Amino acid sequence: MTENLWDRFDKSIDTEGLASDVSEAAENGGSYRDVPHGHYEVEVNKLELTESKKHDPMVTIWFKVLEGEYEGGMIFMNQVVTQGFQIHIVNEILRAMCVNLPGLAARVEFKNYRQYGELLMDIQEAIDGKYEFALDYAKGKKDFSTFTIDEVFVLE
Repeated sequence: MTENLWDRFDKSIDTEGLASDVSEAAENGGSYRDVPHGHYEVEVNKLELTESKKHDPMVTIWFKVLEGEYEGGMIFMNQVVTQGFQIHIVNEILRAMCVNLPGLAARVEFKNYRQYGELLMDIQEAIDGKYEFALDYAKGKKDFSTFTIDEVFVLE
């Protein structure tokens, strides 16, 4: 029997996560608006190694703005990681996120994509619901956005 298109989608896409994202969008008004460059208090909703549209390995980080005019807005960091300087950019933000987790911060290095993907999952699990961050979201060279964690807030 031939696998149909819907079954293939169900196998290849995290449908539970997608359904959760739909619910969250509905709760937050369902409309997307760009968050301008600035300084924001954020939480990390997603941190993973994924694939770009061109099928290159890419780290994606979703930051949710927690207060102010853009509360509930999302800031997306998508960094292709096929070159050393690209991985260095991601490593710097990961180390900043893990400043209160020295054992995990010491593990922030790239050996191969499997190890790196697992590291990202470990960091997401360690910070989820336990830390928030002061994020400097700025315009960099050639109109690329830059992301800097200025401060880490421990939740009680």
